[in-house]
Amino acid sequence: MSDRKILLLGGAGYVGTVLTSHLLKKGYKVRALDNFIYENEFAVQPYFGDPDYEFMKGDITNEADLQKAVEGVTDVVILAGLVGDPITKKYPEASEKINTKGVQDCIDYLNGKGLDKVIFVSTCSNYGLIGEDELADENFKLNPLSLYATAKVEGEKQLLGMKEEADFTGTVLRFATAFGLSPRMRFDLTVSEFARDLFFGKELLVYDEHTWRPYCHLRDFSRLIEMVIEADKEKVKFEVFNAGGDVNNFTKKMIVDEVLNHVTNGKVVYNSKGSDPRNYRVSFKKVKDVLGFEPKFTVEEGIMELVEALKAGLYADSVNNLDKYGNYQIDYQ
Repeated sequence: MSDRKILLLGGAGYVGTVLTSHLLKKGYKVRALDNFIYENEFAVQPYFGDPDYEFMKGDITNEADLQKAVEGVTDVVILAGLVGDPITKKYPEASEKINTKGVQDCIDYLNGKGLDKVIFVSTCSNYGLIGEDELADENFKLNPLSLYATAKVEGEKQLLGMKEEADFTGTVLRFATAFGLSPRMRFDLTVSEFARDLFFGKELLVYDEHTWRPYCHLRDFSRLIEMVIEADKEKVKFEVFNAGGDVNNFTKKMIVDEVLNHVTNGKVVYNSKGSDPRNYRVSFKKVKDVLGFEPKFTVEEGIMELVEALKAGLYADSVNNLDKYGNYQIDYQ
């Protein structure tokens, strides 16, 4: 691995910091580019001083920053952007500049730089709303219901459309909803939000509790990205993979029930007709068959690790310091 240097665009985020740790442990060199749009500088502190880690403060929409970041790297993972439906809805102009134009321009810029793999992290949210008896594989019709998902679909098209001209091997990973502990912890995601609120005695209001989503632990995402980096090019060349596992297709009610196994005095109120209509179960057969990937961590295990962390006193400030622990506000001109 010593000759592989991986550039993580958006490397200071919830996924990027855990991926950083994984790759460094596996012997890769890591360069992270991030503009700290969420004022999350604290998240990369653990990696400073590691001789195989390099941080650059910069923006993917700035070509000069990209030029410096790409120099000397072998592979690129594109994580950067405003992540999530609420934040893109709140800042539509920034979303257009970063998630739509910025990501597409970035993908275009990476061509001709002599890279090996370029991995674009997309989302299973692209499937939107599907029937109760349907299972979305990679060929299922996309139905993005938000600015966030729409931009991801456009980014996918940009990358996949370069199949005949790109000098790199491009791969799209449609991530399930993430869970797990991270140096840049987020509590605005379903598993962590439910566990945190019930642990601290808040009454949890859950909308549309029978809607399905797939979930995946951050460490499993990191393992899969490493698998793609190391895979034979023919297996992953301009392919799309749903990133996750069948074991972690869960309804909101199933997550609540699992949390209540560990936080027995939790209070929950259910309601219908929430603002988020997405409902989709996803097939992960392709990523299992082609790459041999299956998750090692279940939703149940993720809830247990989070509850243990909360019991130990971690994240005691997370109820009153929302901005530190979620994608609510951005610092961006």
